[in-house]
Amino acid sequence: MEGGGASNRIDLTGHWVGIASLGLFLVAYLIVMAEEFTHLRKSKPVMLAAGIIWGLIGWTYVSHGITHEAELAVRHNLEEYAELMLFLLVAMTYINAMDERFVFEALRSWLVRKGFSLRALFWVTGTLAFFISPIADNLTTALLMAAVVMAVAGDNKQFVLLSCINIVVAANAGGAFSPFGDITTLMVWQKNIQAANGPIDFWTFFMLFIPSLVNWLVPAVAMSLAVPKGQPDKGGGEVGMKRGALTVVILFLLTIVTAVSFHNFLHLPPVIGMLTGLAYLKIFSYLLKHWGETHADRAEDADLGNPIPFDIFRAVARAEWDTLFFFYGVVLCVGGLGFIGYLALVSETMYIGWGPTQANVAVGVLSAIVDNIPVMFAVLTMMPDMSIGQWMLVTMTAGVGGSLLSIGSAAGVALMGQARGVYTFFGHLKWMPVIAAGYAASIGAHMLINAKVF
Repeated sequence: MEGGGASNRIDLTGHWVGIASLGLFLVAYLIVMAEEFTHLRKSKPVMLAAGIIWGLIGWTYVSHGITHEAELAVRHNLEEYAELMLFLLVAMTYINAMDERFVFEALRSWLVRKGFSLRALFWVTGTLAFFISPIADNLTTALLMAAVVMAVAGDNKQFVLLSCINIVVAANAGGAFSPFGDITTLMVWQKNIQAANGPIDFWTFFMLFIPSLVNWLVPAVAMSLAVPKGQPDKGGGEVGMKRGALTVVILFLLTIVTAVSFHNFLHLPPVIGMLTGLAYLKIFSYLLKHWGETHADRAEDADLGNPIPFDIFRAVARAEWDTLFFFYGVVLCVGGLGFIGYLALVSETMYIGWGPTQANVAVGVLSAIVDNIPVMFAVLTMMPDMSIGQWMLVTMTAGVGGSLLSIGSAAGVALMGQARGVYTFFGHLKWMPVIAAGYAASIGAHMLINAKVF
C-alpha cells in the first residue's frame, strides 16, 4: 500500500491489534452477508469496523511515538475512496435521471409489446443485459431485464428462473469488459496501473470482449435448451418517455467521452471528467425546469402537471447511498488490514507461491462468496507485479466469478428479491456446472486470444 514511507511501519500481523482488526472485519462481513435475513444495511457494520480498525492502528502508533504514519496512510485511502465515490455518484445520478424520464420503462414497455416467444425473449433479454451493462451498470441492467421477464412470464416459473440466471450471467459478463460496467473495472482503470509490459488504459479493457462473450454464451446455450416453448401473453400499454429523456442519454454518453478524454489525453483523473459531465446535466435540468415553469399550461405534455418537471438534486438524492458508504467501509477496512501487513502476506502466498494465473483464477472463485469489491481492492492494494494479460485476467475473473452463485454479485442478490421464491439460491446452484464451464472457457479464451500480452 502507498501513502507514507515504510521506514516507520510497525508489523502488527502477530500483535493483538492486528488480530482484533482482522476479526472485526470478518465479523462485519459476515453481518453484511446476512443482510437478506437481518435487514441491517450493509454499510453500517463495515463503517463501524473501519473506524475501530483505524482507531486501534492510530492508538498503537501514537503509543510508539509515531504520530504521522497512520495519518498519511488513511489520507491516501480517503483519496482513493473520494475518486471512486464521486465517479459513482455522477453515474448513479445519470441513471436516476434516465429512470425519472422513463427511459428504462419505455424500453421495458416496448419489449413486452413485441410479442417475442419465450425462447426469443430469453435471448433478447440476455443480449440486452450483455450490451447495456458496459454503459450503465450490471445491477441496473439486471433489474430492468428482470422486470421485462416478470411482466411477460405469468406463472411460468421455469422460464423466470432460467431467464434470471441468464440475465445475471450476461450482466456480469458485459460489465467485465468496460471500465463503466462494474465497480471492479472502474477501480482498475482509475488506478493508473503500469503493468510489467505497459500501461493499462481505457481501451485495454476491450480485449476482454470475446472472453466475456464466451463466459455468457456457454451457459446461455445450455440453459436455452431447457426454456419452455410457447408465447407469453402480450400486455401492458405503451409508455412514452418524458421530455428531455433522449437528451439525458446523449449527455450521459458525452460525459463518458469527457471522462475518457480527461484520463487518456490530459492525464487527469477520470472523476474530473465525470464531474464536468454532471455540470452538463445540471445545466440541462435548469433549462428543462425553466421550460416547465413557463409552459405549465401545455396540457398535451403529461409530465408537466408538476410545474417543476425535472429536479437534478432529486436524482442526486436517489443515489444508492448505502452502497457508496459500503464502499467507504470496505476501502478503509481493507486499507487498514494492508497497513497492518496482512495483504503483504496474502500477496506473497498467492502471487509468488501459487503464481499469478492460479491466484487470479482463485480471486474469481472467492468473489462468488465474498463481494468482488473488497477482493479487488485487496489485489490493487497488494499491487503484484503482473503483465497486462494477468491484470485483465483478474479484472475479468473478479467480475464474472460472482455469477457462480446467486449471492456472488449485486445483480444476483437484487434479482432474488425481485423474483422472490422463483429465482433462488438453490435454483441458481443447479446450473452452476454450466456457469463454471463458461467461467473456465472465458479464462481459456482470454489466454489464447490475448497471449501476446501475458
